[in-house]
Amino acid sequence: MAKEVAVIFADGCEEVEGLTVVDVLRRLEIPTKMVGLTDRQVMGAHQIALTCDAVVSDDLLTADVVAFPGGRGGAERLRDHEALKSIMVQRQNDGKWNAAMCAAPIAFARYGLFKDADFTCFPGFDQVILSEEPSARFHEDITVVDDQRHLITSRGPATAMAFAYEIAEQLGVDTQELQHAMLYDYLQAEFQQK
Repeated sequence: MAKEVAVIFADGCEEVEGLTVVDVLRRLEIPTKMVGLTDRQVMGAHQIALTCDAVVSDDLLTADVVAFPGGRGGAERLRDHEALKSIMVQRQNDGKWNAAMCAAPIAFARYGLFKDADFTCFPGFDQVILSEEPSARFHEDITVVDDQRHLITSRGPATAMAFAYEIAEQLGVDTQELQHAMLYDYLQAEFQQK
């Protein structure tokens, strides 16, 4: 059975973070839906208009991964949406993977998903998250995977591709060929030489 990912877009989201995940996963032939928080039409933080495939509903309970891009405005809207909170809590209780990057981990902290969890986020939001969930453990890694809690987190716009590859790998998909085709391995090698 094919794995399925849903990426949740809210007004004020970081477009590059959400669209990078959708792009990479679709290149890997992982069915990936763009899901609007309250409407199929979403305006990103940088005035890029996005048209989603669906709107948040209980259908998210069946996705193998639900991913949140950051952007302060988008992250705050995700954090404050009670119906989405209920869905995400149920997903964690069911052992499903949930992923958030940049500012969006503040939503997971508010939902209670970070109890005794390892995470990362955009610099500065760690303090917000730790004030909400003191038992969480912040790391400065590009991506952080908490296998016990089924959580994947990442830092910000420049780490969106690493975040997307990590999501795919947690679904058991080999990403090496695509990393090479997209020059991601070249980029990693260049950074290591500097």
